[in-house]
Amino acid sequence: MSSWHGKSKGTPLGYRIFVWVLKTFGVLPGYFLLRFVVLYYFFFSFKASRQIYLLYRQKLGYGWFSSTLKVYANYFFLGQGIIDKVVMMSGIKNNFSFDFDGEENLRKIAAMGKGGILLSAHIGNWDVAGHLFKRLETPINIVLYDGEDEQIKQYLDGVTGKRNVNIIVIKEDLSHIYAISDAFSKNELVCMHADRFLEGNKTITTNFLGQPARFPMGPFLLASTFKVPVSFVFAVKESKLHYHLFASEIKDYSAVARQELVQQMLTDYTNAMEEKVKQYPEQWFNYYNFWEHPEQS
Repeated sequence: MSSWHGKSKGTPLGYRIFVWVLKTFGVLPGYFLLRFVVLYYFFFSFKASRQIYLLYRQKLGYGWFSSTLKVYANYFFLGQGIIDKVVMMSGIKNNFSFDFDGEENLRKIAAMGKGGILLSAHIGNWDVAGHLFKRLETPINIVLYDGEDEQIKQYLDGVTGKRNVNIIVIKEDLSHIYAISDAFSKNELVCMHADRFLEGNKTITTNFLGQPARFPMGPFLLASTFKVPVSFVFAVKESKLHYHLFASEIKDYSAVARQELVQQMLTDYTNAMEEKVKQYPEQWFNYYNFWEHPEQS
């Protein structure tokens, strides 16, 4: 059964060392130091490495050597994403550049006056997307699980300062639903990942990369309940200092029968997600058994 616990790896001391390097020497020396950290996780995080290895080997068809190299690259991209987030949000001098394909689609959603949902996945760097959303001049809300280590979270919040987006934390008492409804009533955009769920969440199954996989039903039910337009958004790294944000054309499901809407939206979403996973395989950060029926090694 798919199982994800909502926590990232690392220690407060490790983050402090990296922030000191970034502030003192800049981004590229931080990347150099990161290679040694990545080697540790590459060799000693067997369970996570095995799952991402099986993605490359069995789902995407790479050979064993290429799959092994991509496991290392995956950890490196993940670490770069954390570094880049700290650099951008804390104002450390940098030379990052950006492309924003589909920005006009998000502006059109904002102009519709109904609010909207931006669905993404754990592909690329979502914090970069939040950084670029400032250009929309529209209130942005990001829905997320708050399962991070409290010491790490407090330290990074102190380093990066206040986000330029509003955070809606998913709660067991479902109070986040009221916050989302309030955001829609104010014509605000709500962003959330739709590729992970915690045990006990309602899910819906569809084929993904050739095998049945479960996805959280919540994001799709929200869009169908509030009848808001949808766009699929991904921010990926295309070179050492360059990011590319993609926002799909507006998906308006208001004419789709309710019983078919969730499945249609899920199909559209997984097609978009599958395209990005194949295009940027090292940047899908999935370290647990994603598929409904575990495969044998």
